[in-house]
Amino acid sequence: MPATPVYIICSPRPQVGKTLLARLLAEFLLLKNGNVAAFDVNLKEPSLLDYLPKVTETADVIDTYGKMQLMDRVIVDDGVAKVIDLGYHAFDEFFKMADEIGLLKEAARRHVAPQILFVADTDRASARAHEMLRERIPRMNLITVDNEYVIRGELPAAMAGGRLFRLPALPGFLKTYVDRLNFSFTGYLRQEKDASTELHQWIRRNYFAFRELELSLILQRS
Repeated sequence: MPATPVYIICSPRPQVGKTLLARLLAEFLLLKNGNVAAFDVNLKEPSLLDYLPKVTETADVIDTYGKMQLMDRVIVDDGVAKVIDLGYHAFDEFFKMADEIGLLKEAARRHVAPQILFVADTDRASARAHEMLRERIPRMNLITVDNEYVIRGELPAAMAGGRLFRLPALPGFLKTYVDRLNFSFTGYLRQEKDASTELHQWIRRNYFAFRELELSLILQRS
């Protein structure tokens, strides 16, 4: 049986589309599998909990209790895919904890497959954070997310060499539309009969890309 996937969506920077990506991925997994467990590690609203309250719970990594509580829920081979929306404020502390407890080795022992989705930016903090992850995280577990709404042009060269996930940019008026708290990507696909609309195609393209990501994870571990 495939290992239980855990998707950790992260960045040391705010306003890079991290929660948007977490919403998309969580809705895709919910549509495909019928369930998903999402964890919101954020300070500001709106956050993942506001968009998907039925499948999301809050978490923190501020103290030992919070860290252990999160790990106990996440590193478990129960067949339910996990999505962690890791706030920028918790980036350093989370990966410090991951290093201290040997997260990847413990996950492998428990038949769990963590995937780190690092949402890129062009600033110095992002460059340092990405370099740190490349040193600590095996290539197969690290995916750089090129959000075209944030990265206007080519990814920094140091970030372009590994596994990539490209998130196409949405026009500003559509981004405002999908940012509404009551908006559902899957709901839109079901209700909008015109499959040629830009938003319909954008959602389908991302869902297909998530499916490819899942398949690559299965192939890596086969």
